[in-house]
Amino acid sequence: MRRIVLLQKRIRKLNTRPLKKGRYILYWMQAAQRTEYNHALEYSIRKANDLKLPIVAVFGLCDNYPEANLRHYKFMLECLNQAITALEKQGIKFVIKQQSPEAAAIELSENASAVIVDAGHTRIQKKWRALAAKNIDCSFEEVETNLIVPVVEASGKEEYSAATFRPKIQARLNEYLVKMQNTKPQFDSLNLKFDGLDISSIDDVLSELNIDKTVRPVSVFKGGTSEAKKLLKNFIAEKLDHYADLRNDPSKDLTSNLSPYLHFGQISPLYIALKVSESKSPGKDAFLEELIVRRELSFNYVFYNNNYDKFSGLPRWAIHTLNVHTADTRPYLYSLKMLEKAQTHDPYWNAAQNQMLITGKMHGYMRMYWGKKILEWTKTPRQAFKVALYLNNKYELDGRDPNGFAGVAWCFGKHDRPWSSRQIFGNIRYMNADGLNRKFDADKYVEKISQLENQAQL
Repeated sequence: MRRIVLLQKRIRKLNTRPLKKGRYILYWMQAAQRTEYNHALEYSIRKANDLKLPIVAVFGLCDNYPEANLRHYKFMLECLNQAITALEKQGIKFVIKQQSPEAAAIELSENASAVIVDAGHTRIQKKWRALAAKNIDCSFEEVETNLIVPVVEASGKEEYSAATFRPKIQARLNEYLVKMQNTKPQFDSLNLKFDGLDISSIDDVLSELNIDKTVRPVSVFKGGTSEAKKLLKNFIAEKLDHYADLRNDPSKDLTSNLSPYLHFGQISPLYIALKVSESKSPGKDAFLEELIVRRELSFNYVFYNNNYDKFSGLPRWAIHTLNVHTADTRPYLYSLKMLEKAQTHDPYWNAAQNQMLITGKMHGYMRMYWGKKILEWTKTPRQAFKVALYLNNKYELDGRDPNGFAGVAWCFGKHDRPWSSRQIFGNIRYMNADGLNRKFDADKYVEKISQLENQAQL
């Protein structure tokens, strides 16, 4: 009974229309591209079984997702191929339509008794769901499954910092950190016929999509739930013990590397948290702080702040202090092209940028330093904010994510406090190369990335 109540707290009605007589329940997969630990899919299965109907899943593959490119699409398609197989094993037909996600959902809703979608909180995800809600003529519900605590359950407002958010979300964890119960579909939909896109040959699909193909895919990470679970297993066995003390040392590979998979919903944060919580490792509390408090704080920011991707979305004190120091002389000024190609005087910043260019993922601590230096080396703070978001969203596999938006904003004062005033930064927290070297061997990090560059050129 407790699990049923908890599932209900994750559900939000997106229209007021009732169930209708239809051939199936439609599950619109969008932000949660997985079949395991997926509350939206679980709810779809329960509803379908109650109505004695099969389930059909749909995914809309558009080629105009803002700032997405070949790198992101390949990673996503690798996972969707796995999802097809996993859904078919449960007797669920998975239809991939080459059209905007909400249009695909609207089309297949015509013969559905109800439509269920996973929750998404970025501007475009909200837009898709709003458009669908206006045009779907049956019950349409959204289920939160990419957060451990649903965003509105964690807090009713935009939080100032982790310090204000932490006690609120921790108070709900005993309620939400529970294993999922998996229900099996009672009816098969594999014999139903739909026009859809065959994605078995990913390269063929990518060649036909009208997307930015200037950013090459990465070889370091491969998309898919199975890949994410391998990384998690390795992290718990080999890295978690050292996480608390050494996670901020980019010369060592002690992070989980799960952020790209979390961004696409290829693995559940609840599943990760439960697996890590089972460990007796001394590093688990530090990791759960990052996974739950810090990550879900970023969703709080995106959900409650409509300007989450704009300079105007920053705290008032941060905007004020940066504007006051806009005219300060910059020691170095770099164009977007020079920054993009890692052509600065700073070997540590260049290494961080190159790590992102090559692997699609920059070490988290270096991403903070990276953002601070863009602020220091760009003509105005507004321009710096745009440049940091542009580069992050273009090259990071987890770009265009609440965590990424909040991470960039943090470099400009979000979720932080005023510090002592200095040139250019005003009261924004400052970082420099000396600080890097006090924490770890920064030259060793440069050497590590240099080796990656050499391998990439072979």
